[in-house]
Amino acid sequence: MTVFCVMKLLCQATRNENRYAKRFFGTLLTQTAWKRAFSPFWRVVPDPGKSTVLGLTQPFCTAETSHKEPKRKAAFGSVGRRIPYRILHVINQDGESLGNMHRAEALRLMDQHNLKLVLLRENAEPPVYRLMTGQQIHEEQLKRAEKKKTNPKPGMVQKELSFSSAIAKNDLETKTKQITQWIEKKYHVKVTIRQAKDSNTDMFTLFDQILEIVSEKATYVSKPKVTREGVSTCILRHMSDKELKAYQKMENQKTGTVKDENEDLKSNELHP
Repeated sequence: MTVFCVMKLLCQATRNENRYAKRFFGTLLTQTAWKRAFSPFWRVVPDPGKSTVLGLTQPFCTAETSHKEPKRKAAFGSVGRRIPYRILHVINQDGESLGNMHRAEALRLMDQHNLKLVLLRENAEPPVYRLMTGQQIHEEQLKRAEKKKTNPKPGMVQKELSFSSAIAKNDLETKTKQITQWIEKKYHVKVTIRQAKDSNTDMFTLFDQILEIVSEKATYVSKPKVTREGVSTCILRHMSDKELKAYQKMENQKTGTVKDENEDLKSNELHP
């Protein structure tokens, strides 16, 4: 009887021990899982002035911070019928303002006169559109392309030189030497010539003389043109390697042709 009671007590003690062990480890695992679940957000942050405070931390994220790309400037041309604005300020093909109107009215005018709508100023309030013919759009595109070529690129050095058409021969040679030095340094050179009142020298003849001297290294970025009455400009630049090779090839062909012609003349003289 005594042995039976002892065995019963031992079994009860073992069950109690297992139960307490399960409770202990279950609570520990639950707390660990809770800490793991919330650890990206809450963390105990030590503070010298206080014992402990709860600090909110930034959750972990693998996504990269998005950077908005700068909006590219739209190319000049017809927008068709895709107009995102309800109210527009419209200018007609002659450059006269037609005032503000609904886009439906602007499209009606476009269809009625067989024109095209071109966006001029998007940041205005309301945005400015112009009715233009296809020829007007083409001419404006050429003007903008020419202006873009004349503007030096970032990092490109542009030198400027100006003189009158009455310049003396020695002074012109000095100016040309200066242009040659700048061209060798890969600079762009803007040459401006003013037509002198008492001079019969043509400005474009002077441009040709300058280019002839520097033709082995330079070419036009912008060909000579009249910018205003009595004033003409051009822009010169150093030729690229490809252009230099093409120029040298052309010069060699010219030299070979002249040499062959001279040999033919000598042969004709020896054998009349």
